[in-house]
Amino acid sequence: MKHENIYAYGAACLSVVIWAGWIILSRLGVQTALTPYDITLLRFGTAALITLPFSLTYNWKTVKWNQVLLIALGCGFPYTMLSFFGLKTIKAANAGVLVNGMLPVLGLLFTYFWFKGKISALKYLSVILLLLANFCMMNLFSNNAEFNGLGVAFMLCAACVFSTYMAAIKRWGYSMKDVVSFVPIINAILFIPIWLSTSSQIVHAPLSDVLLQVIYQGIIVSIGALLLITYAVQRLGSETMAVFLSYVPVVTALLAFLILKEALSLQELIGIVLCTIGLYVYTKG
Repeated sequence: MKHENIYAYGAACLSVVIWAGWIILSRLGVQTALTPYDITLLRFGTAALITLPFSLTYNWKTVKWNQVLLIALGCGFPYTMLSFFGLKTIKAANAGVLVNGMLPVLGLLFTYFWFKGKISALKYLSVILLLLANFCMMNLFSNNAEFNGLGVAFMLCAACVFSTYMAAIKRWGYSMKDVVSFVPIINAILFIPIWLSTSSQIVHAPLSDVLLQVIYQGIIVSIGALLLITYAVQRLGSETMAVFLSYVPVVTALLAFLILKEALSLQELIGIVLCTIGLYVYTKG
């Protein structure tokens, strides 16, 4: 295996850990005094300030705004806001499957319709398994569990938004420097007016809650994970990266049990197993 591939697989694995941690931290965050709007502002406001030197020296004259806006918003505040509102009502493990478990399914759609690529029979099988896994996590097969339609809808929309980012990065070949230069600043500029129209609770929240979100959301996720995912997508492709990110549900479920004390039902455990099998079949396709 080439050194570049080793680094790319390492970046993909680290992204999984950071992403699972992000779901846990976001689930914790929306249970505090902070609103989803506050957490989104802390995320992109912090990232924009840190990456400001890159933004100021970026060659904005050559920007293709239709492409840049699609990429920036695909991993930006529309994705985070949908995720945060979903996490207010559903468990972290469910969110992990509903978002990341859907990425390979959506990735195949982009492969077929946007990249005009061929899809093997095994990948079709993996799609069926992954959809079954998502149905389990939605509690569609249980008469005793309540179906949280609004929370599920938020998470599925979040998956659709983020999948456009991964496909666009692969399609147009933007570098890590490009992404760092325009993603945080564009999201901060576009989101601040939205935040100003809401009832912020930042000044009333404990400083520890604010700093935790600033460090993890604004630095580790917005900059660190963004660089890692962009690098892995460039080296491995959006489909392969989607597979790695689909392992987030398993890691998230484990962390949710250990940190949030969220127990899993038999149906949810079956969903995680189906997701894992589906991903294995996907990699063989």
